[in-house]
Amino acid sequence: MKARQAIVIGCSAGGLTALQRLLPGLDTQLGVPVVICCHTASADVTILVDLLGRYARLPVVEANERAPADPGVIHVAPSGYHLMVEPNFHFSLSVDAKVAYARPSIDVLFETAADAWRDGLIAVLLTGANSDGAQGLVAVRHAGGYAIVQDPLTAESDVMPLAGLEAAGADACLPLEAIAAKLNELCLS
Repeated sequence: MKARQAIVIGCSAGGLTALQRLLPGLDTQLGVPVVICCHTASADVTILVDLLGRYARLPVVEANERAPADPGVIHVAPSGYHLMVEPNFHFSLSVDAKVAYARPSIDVLFETAADAWRDGLIAVLLTGANSDGAQGLVAVRHAGGYAIVQDPLTAESDVMPLAGLEAAGADACLPLEAIAAKLNELCLS
């Protein structure tokens, strides 16, 4: 089995609740960076970081310009910027035009992470009310990465997972409650 090097997670409508249920299940020995892009409207990302930090067993931080994607840490995309992963596994931020009506865009994160980690990447697409993330999931699968899509029947908003499945398919389509266990299995096996 391929050694996994990073996890990227994208969500929108209903995403906060989904992350509060998913993150506590991640093993503290995960050993890979976890990078989250959640459409937060104009909310201050520090509020999101603090809130997720109450649920996660791994440390949760805001992803900053030129900071490394540290293993065993959950990095959250800042509001108002596209979060990108550079080939050296450091973050960069951009104020380029919105993608799929969003900045930060899940597509931008997934596409740049796929370029950086190639077949070592796991991408997770959760609940959401638009198609952001679908094209990014295509890039992840083309790079040989592993794609997990939340079962649309368990999503608060099924538009995003349905768009991801239609555009890219998935290596696993799972109910929300099963995703953390799958991530642990993929990264710790």
